[in-house]
Amino acid sequence: MDDVDHTVDEPDLAVRADYEWGTLSAADVGDDPVVEVRRWLAEAQAHIGVDFNAMVLCTVDATGSPSARNVLLRELDDQGRFSFFTNRTSRKGSDIEANPRVSLLFSWLPVHRQVRVDGTAEMLDDAACDDYFASRPRDSQVAAWASHQSRVISSREELIAEVERQRERFEGAAVPRPDFWGGYAVVPTRIEMWQGRPSRLHDRVCFTRRGGAGGWVKERLAP
Repeated sequence: MDDVDHTVDEPDLAVRADYEWGTLSAADVGDDPVVEVRRWLAEAQAHIGVDFNAMVLCTVDATGSPSARNVLLRELDDQGRFSFFTNRTSRKGSDIEANPRVSLLFSWLPVHRQVRVDGTAEMLDDAACDDYFASRPRDSQVAAWASHQSRVISSREELIAEVERQRERFEGAAVPRPDFWGGYAVVPTRIEMWQGRPSRLHDRVCFTRRGGAGGWVKERLAP
């Protein structure tokens, strides 16, 4: 019999806080948002630590239904591409195949910051996927083979049994990358940096890619 008390207090959804951690103006940032996002990532790592590189990936499927989940940013290259890795047969992979237009959101709540990225997801090539997969811990490599991500399973025991089967399968050998597992790079068309401020008068600086020239238009937005 379960004697644990599962009662909890009701959440206070009316709670408010003023954001006073920092400020942001167009003069504070340069003309290249990639440089600025890298700087904020470094500051998030310093002040937040674990999972500072977590980002919400928002997708839309072929019927127009949206879906969101957290993934980890694994590279931000000089072209401004935000890369992550996943099972390509998952819901996110199926959504991207149907509609490659996606949004990313970094929520650095302890420092009252957000970064929003809109763009198009492109599959990374096999070499990049192989290199990253080879760098993963072996247990994570085995788990990639064992999990049919987003599919219905009967129990956790079923999952663990499949992990053990795959571990025995690759015992004494390198674990190859599954052909259904790989990476995507989000090529941004719009990047917005958001800094919380008191009285909800937040600072927002938006970069929109300039067509053809490869540069960016920088603008301040009203909160």
